[in-house]
Amino acid sequence: MKTNYVLIDFENVQPKNLELLKGHGFKVLVFVGSKQVKISFDLACAMQSLGPDAEYVKIEGNGPNALDFHIAFYIGNIAAKDPDCYFHVISKDTGFDPLIKHLKGKKIYAQREKDISEIPLLKIANSKSMAERIDAIVEFLKTRGSAKPRAVKTLSNSVNSLFMKSLEEDELAKIMDELVRQKIVITNGSKVSYQLPS
Repeated sequence: MKTNYVLIDFENVQPKNLELLKGHGFKVLVFVGSKQVKISFDLACAMQSLGPDAEYVKIEGNGPNALDFHIAFYIGNIAAKDPDCYFHVISKDTGFDPLIKHLKGKKIYAQREKDISEIPLLKIANSKSMAERIDAIVEFLKTRGSAKPRAVKTLSNSVNSLFMKSLEEDELAKIMDELVRQKIVITNGSKVSYQLPS
């Protein structure tokens, strides 16, 4: 399974729900501006509970995009070492969107979310109803761009991985059947194509 890196723009977003990441194997980097001198006790406690999978990155220098450039550098550095990973930039700053688009064009999985709760893997892990599961899978497939699974078996394995391989065989079969029933997935023998809702 891909390593999921969560890079938090702490100048822009001060998450109150970092504990959602616990137990899901995320690696968390909180980028703190050079002039930010205080971290809340709740954030520090949540970071500490993530152990070696969490670290602070205090940026150097000032400037309108100084922190953004640090995040971009870390994405490049991590992607060079772990090319099969997935990046979640947590920021309300739409200035990251061109970078995310460029990364996707280079087959580097990345997306920006405004809040930790928007991370597709967390939505999926916490989804209970079939509708929630289908919505979460559709969002995941949209993020894959042209790298979506092309075979029924690969798609089935990807869906199971999204649910942390916790699905029973019959649950997985029902989800796959529902994707076909809703015409989100079109099967042709062992091959699949997609009609994702906009």
